[in-house]
Formats: sequence, structure tokens, C-alpha cells
Amino acid sequence: MGARDRVPIGLRMKLLWLFLSVVVVSGAPVPSGAGADLRGAPQNFDCSFLRAFGAATGAQKSDDPLTLEAILKKMDAVSASFTTAQAEFEWDNYQRVIDEIVDVQTGTIFYRRSGKEIQMMAEVKKAGESADSLKPEPKYVLFSEGKIRMYQPKPDQLTVYDLGKDRADLESYVVLGFGGSGQDLQKAFDVKYQGTETINGVAAAKLELTPKSEKVRKNYNRMILWIDPEMGISVQQQFFTPQGDYRLCKNSAIKVKEKIDNDVFKLKTTGKTQTLSPRG
Repeated sequence: MGARDRVPIGLRMKLLWLFLSVVVVSGAPVPSGAGADLRGAPQNFDCSFLRAFGAATGAQKSDDPLTLEAILKKMDAVSASFTTAQAEFEWDNYQRVIDEIVDVQTGTIFYRRSGKEIQMMAEVKKAGESADSLKPEPKYVLFSEGKIRMYQPKPDQLTVYDLGKDRADLESYVVLGFGGSGQDLQKAFDVKYQGTETINGVAAAKLELTPKSEKVRKNYNRMILWIDPEMGISVQQQFFTPQGDYRLCKNSAIKVKEKIDNDVFKLKTTGKTQTLSPRG
């Protein structure tokens, strides 16, 4: 199936994807149905990172509540001392109707705690219809102070989304996997521990999440997190829609508690940058 036959990726879904693959640090539900405010999101705006912790080795499956309890307690401990995190990412967007990956984006994502909130900056460096067709397509997405700001150097455009009443929902997803506590995770999801699975050489704890919010489930009815048991950081996340589409988010070169320059969390706009504020 050629590019002309591909099904367009929903604008709002792409915006939400960006955060889903990126975070559960502070604990809130994925804003899959985050509302009409995000309907104006531009194309190629994607997600991503999540967090938890688990036991190592083996591909065994377990519903042992004590095992899950240990994972969640570890998350609580990591969250309490969280300061910064960064990682290289690859986001793969799959569409079931054509059974293909239709969009791939790569880059670097940064997180830091600032007061009571977690800030996130995603630097999308390349994008394409597959990993073999990536081309430079710079894009910067900043989440802070209850707003999402996306800057595209070409065509020198800044798009600002004020999350308003949806802020809590999106925040919990923005920090999903990078600093989020086990307690917050349980508030937003039904969590099941599914044993361990090796991801990039790491025997990662596998957690299946079902959003408690009916609003969220209409867009993202299931999520899977793979947690590095040594770092307590997600090495991979997968988000499923009721239609069978999914986004697979792969993290590598993860660093925690390292100083991140303040300039990283500033958008390099110009004096001629056009600003848009989609609403409704």
C-alpha cells in the first residue's frame, strides 16, 4: 500500500501520542480524550515516556499482588528523589487498517522537576514513513505551566495549547515513566504485573495499564510499560487505541539526575515567528 492509500493520522491523537510515550511521573491519566481543545493540533506532533519498576529475569507472567506492590513501592522511592531525566527516542505509529507503521519520529526528550511540576521538552530531529526513510524535520515540543508549546522552525511557527481543565490529565501522561509514583499510577490506572521481558538487553518489568477514566479509554484503552529494574525508568512503552492502532515508544541512552542546561527548556523562536492558539 502506497503513501497515497495511508489513513491520515488524527491531529488530536498525534498531539496526545507525544505525551503518552513520554511520561507518568506525577501521576495523572492519559488525556486520550482530552477534549476539543486539542483538535487543532498540527500533523506530525507526537508523544512520549512512562515509568514504573519491576523484578528482573525470566519471561514469566505473574498476578502476585506482593510482586506488584514491590514494583509500585520502588516507583514511589524513585519519584521522591526525581530531579531530571533524558533519553533518545524512537516513536513508531502503527495503523491496523493497513497493518503498517505509517509514521516514525526520532530525537531526544528531556524532563526536569521544577517546583511541584514536571517539565518536558521533546526535540524531534527526524521523521518519515519508516525508519529507513527518515529525513531532518526539526520540531520542539515544550510542556510547562499547563501549556503545550510546539515550535516548528519551518515555517517559523509556534502553536500554543492552554490545557485548562485538562491540565491534570495531560500532566500525568507527560510524566508517565519519568518520575511518576506508584501511588499516582494506581490512581489513574488498573495495573497488572506481567513478569519480565528483555528489551535491548534489559530484563525489564512489564506492566499493563488500563485507564480508569472512561473518557480516556475511548482513545487509549490499554498501555504497556517496560521498566528497567536498575534505573526505575521506562525503556519502552506501547499505547493502544480501541481501533487496534498503537504507538510504540523506544527509549535508549537514558540518563538520570544529570544537570540539564536551562536553555534546553527554552524555545528558540525568532522575531518573525507566527503564533497560533487553537481553540475548540
